[in-house]
Amino acid sequence: MAIEVTRRQTLGLASGALLATPAIARAQQAPGVTQGEILLGQTMPYSGPASSYAPIGRTEAAYMDFVNAQGGVNGRKIKLLSLDDGYSPPKTVELTRQLVESDRVAAIYQPLGTPTSVGTRRYLNQRKVPQIFVASGATLFGDRERFPWTIGWQVSYQIEGRVYARYILDTKPDARIGVITQNDDSGRDFLKGFRDGLGERVKQIVLTQSYEVSDPTIDQQINNLHQAGADTLFSSGIPRFTALGLRAVTSLGWKPLYVIASVGSSVASAILPVGPEHAVGLISGAYMKDPSDPQWRDDPGYQEWLAFMRKYRPGTELTDINNVYGYCAAQTLIPVLKQCGEDLSRENIMRQATSLDIQLPMFQNGIRFTTTPTDYYGIKKLRLQRFDGKAWVSFGSPIGV
Repeated sequence: MAIEVTRRQTLGLASGALLATPAIARAQQAPGVTQGEILLGQTMPYSGPASSYAPIGRTEAAYMDFVNAQGGVNGRKIKLLSLDDGYSPPKTVELTRQLVESDRVAAIYQPLGTPTSVGTRRYLNQRKVPQIFVASGATLFGDRERFPWTIGWQVSYQIEGRVYARYILDTKPDARIGVITQNDDSGRDFLKGFRDGLGERVKQIVLTQSYEVSDPTIDQQINNLHQAGADTLFSSGIPRFTALGLRAVTSLGWKPLYVIASVGSSVASAILPVGPEHAVGLISGAYMKDPSDPQWRDDPGYQEWLAFMRKYRPGTELTDINNVYGYCAAQTLIPVLKQCGEDLSRENIMRQATSLDIQLPMFQNGIRFTTTPTDYYGIKKLRLQRFDGKAWVSFGSPIGV
């Protein structure tokens, strides 16, 4: 498990900050922590419109088995209660309350989704329960001033949007741009970053459309963008809507410069259902090593991931980036718990989650996960990638804007 970790000093927190508690000799352990176990909770869409993300939760659970087989962390085994919320915010609220009040977990770890995690953020912060490494890149999960008990995991959607805007301007300076986003905080973040990246050339956006995750299709929105004369398309959303958009674009015979957000770029769930031949030339971003990209075949980090998958997730689709995501997110958790030592109070769990500097084996070279008490955004760069008909192939250097 070759994770390079640099432990950050956590002294110097603002004196008025919620988490700046003085060191104590014998910390009060969090609920769910015993001499032999650390109990964590999670909500994940094992059903519903975002169920293509289900491999994330399954891989994280498998990684806990892997760690436990080696003796756990500091002598304690990790138990992860991963519950199906169907990507439904009311269900997420119900299950999160159950995990905190009935199951008495030490922390909520890697709950997936922007709308779902927003629905529980205030509750968890009021109860001072760590909501660590939310599976979202929405900037609101880095709001340490108002919600110091919540921290996201992914690259900021605004950073990602800016990167794509710059690419379009560099590649097609006179582009007539159409944009389609999910109608929630994640979509608004992508749109803001994209517009910011365009700067004074934001007027090149000819039309913006949105959709609800409950929509059966986005054919009308795609047709509207086509009719508006767009020759460039930026699309953000979960894999299901990447597939729906790609299918609609193909049916129109439309061939725009087509850029999609990384959250919807899974080959297994977004491209293969439509046909990889229809996705040739798609542009997206990556901070992880995509398992479909042949350039990583001899990479030690890829080989390590592959061995883990074959032993702990046999029969799983190996081209699905979500299996890499779950693996990397799980590897981010382990240093947090190790750094806690014998102080597994909720305060210290949160303190260590915001004191990381890690090079993960399946992260793109030159991209680290770094947090501090004043910076809750762990991933700050990504590389561009292009689909060649078989795989995503990364190009250029890591970019952060």
